[in-house]
Amino acid sequence: MKKILILISVCFLFTLQSYAQTNTVTSTSSTVSGTTSVDRTPSTASAPSIMNSNQDVCSFAASVAIQSQILGIAGGTSVRDMNCERLKLSRSLYRMGMKVGAVALLCQDERVFSAMEMAGTPCPFMGKIGLDSAKAWAENPEKRPDYDKWVKENAVKEEEIITDEGALGIFSVILLLLFI
Repeated sequence: MKKILILISVCFLFTLQSYAQTNTVTSTSSTVSGTTSVDRTPSTASAPSIMNSNQDVCSFAASVAIQSQILGIAGGTSVRDMNCERLKLSRSLYRMGMKVGAVALLCQDERVFSAMEMAGTPCPFMGKIGLDSAKAWAENPEKRPDYDKWVKENAVKEEEIITDEGALGIFSVILLLLFI
């Protein structure tokens, strides 16, 4: 009997008439007879959620939505994190015993390349390590990941240097022209 009473109560709750709430603003003016009703319903555009099904994914989601009174637009995408991929690949190479390959992969990042150079352990170059790789990097600077920065720092400025002999020659030419 108790079960039947609970069942009837639940059915009764679901049969109650429910009303949707509206956001209606009503204003009355004393100079004009009449009532103005403005419906302020909330916007309906919502940004899509993009799910990564695994935490071991090197991408993140970005979504956006905009809504006006007439039109709503929403969109989303996923963005790859290349540095995360580089770290995961390097970690995998290291675990497989390919330590030089792991370091070489990390050296594609100019920050790591610079840090290795500052530590006195240059990054591998085409299978060469140690001093051999340092010489190879010096011979092929265009293959460095920080090549643009390296060019700015190591640019040889071509300046005309005037020595005493040059100044004496110029002075003597000017003096000769004055006497003529």
